[in-house]
This record gives sequence, structure tokens and C-alpha cells, in this order.
Amino acid sequence: MPNLRRFPLDWLILPLIGCAIVLCLWSVTSATWAPTLPSPWQTWVASKTYVLEPFAKRGELDQGILRFAWYSLILVSKGYFLAILIGTPLGFLLGMSATASRMLDPLIQILRPVSPLAWLPLGLVLFSKSEPAAVFTIAVCSMWPTVLNTAVGVRAIPQDYLNVAKVLKLSRTKMLWKIMIPATLPYMFTGYRLSLGIAWLVIVAAEMLTGSPGVGGFLWQEYNSLIYEHILLCILTIGLIGFVLDRLMSLVEQRFRTA
Repeated sequence: MPNLRRFPLDWLILPLIGCAIVLCLWSVTSATWAPTLPSPWQTWVASKTYVLEPFAKRGELDQGILRFAWYSLILVSKGYFLAILIGTPLGFLLGMSATASRMLDPLIQILRPVSPLAWLPLGLVLFSKSEPAAVFTIAVCSMWPTVLNTAVGVRAIPQDYLNVAKVLKLSRTKMLWKIMIPATLPYMFTGYRLSLGIAWLVIVAAEMLTGSPGVGGFLWQEYNSLIYEHILLCILTIGLIGFVLDRLMSLVEQRFRTA
């Protein structure tokens, strides 16, 4: 019973208190030492059309905020699933083969820290269009957590599991599906969650540079127009969508673990 009483406190009341504190600090900051920073009320007044009409379309870069976000999410989903399709089998290869790990690990450690701002020009050279270049950049930048966590998960499989597979004379395919993937799943989902967060970060930078009609493109347009209220709207939207994506991935992970 005490847990039931505490439940609303944990997931509703405390977060609301935290948001209220941030809004107060924001208001005080804009009223004192940063007068160019719009207050929460000024931001709402200037941005409410984008929020109250979230799917409106008045022009390519004059749309509701969720229409901008939807375009960004489409690009993110393409790059993210490409990253998973490449990263998961590559992670299994590194985890199962010491030779492959020694051969590819230095290359991975060299490529992993490269900024999306460096990959994007290469994507534009390869594909000549902003959308495939953005998908390429998202995939390259976001696949490394999936690769590394999957490899760690494969190496962490208890030897007893593998011995049982040998005793039962399971084929490589059956051993993969019956033993290795279930045992590695928690590590894989940790990588998937990290990759999703990176993918969402990368799309904003990619759209800002290419002028795509997503949240990043809208943010860059408003920055050039010095409309700071809309910049803050974009920041809040990016953060909220990132939070929702992480929660959704957490729910999917729980569903797979209990299946």
C-alpha cells in the first residue's frame, strides 16, 4: 500500500516540481542578467501558433512544430534502423571472433569519435542530396553503441550455455537464435537506446547544415532571423521528443525481456 501512495509522487509530482523550478530560474534569468533571453511567457505568446496548430502547413519552413518533428523522425528512423541492421551483426562478429575484433577494433575506435559535422560533407559528396546524406550520417554516427554493446554481450555469455549447446549438438543457426540472442538481448537494447539518442542528436545538426524542413532546419532559420522565442520552442521540442523516444525504447525492452 505505501508503494501505491508513493507512485504519483515519483512519476508526476516530483517531475512537476522540477519543471516549476526550471521555469522560475528561466524567468529570473531573463528578467535580470540575460534580458535578451525571452521569458517563458514571451516564448509561449510568440510560439503558441506552432503549438496549437501542430500539423498546420503554411509553407516549407512555416509549419506546425509537430510537422517539422515528423519530418525529422522519418529521417531518424531510416538512419537508425540502418545503424541497427549494420551494427547488430557486426557486434556479433566482433564478440564471436577474436581475430575480427583485433582487426576491426582499431578502425572502430578511430571512426567512433568523428563528429557528425565531419561525416555530413562526405555524405553530400557521396549522395549529392541532403536527405540521403542525413540518413548516412545518422547511421554512421549512431551505430557504434550497438556494435560495442552487442559485442560485450556476446563475450559475456556464460560458458555453460555454450557447453549445453554443444551437448545438444545444436546447429550454429539454432545456437544463435536459442542461446546467443536471448543471452545478449539486454546488452543489445542498451546499445539500441544509446544509438537512438545519438541518432536524434545527429539529425538536428544535419538539418541545420542542409536546411532540411525538419526541427533542425526550422531552428536554423529562426536563428538567422533572430527569433529567439522560436529557438527555445525548438529546444524544448527536441528535448521532449528525445525523452519520449527513450521511454518508448524502454517499454519495448521490457516487453522483450518478459516475452
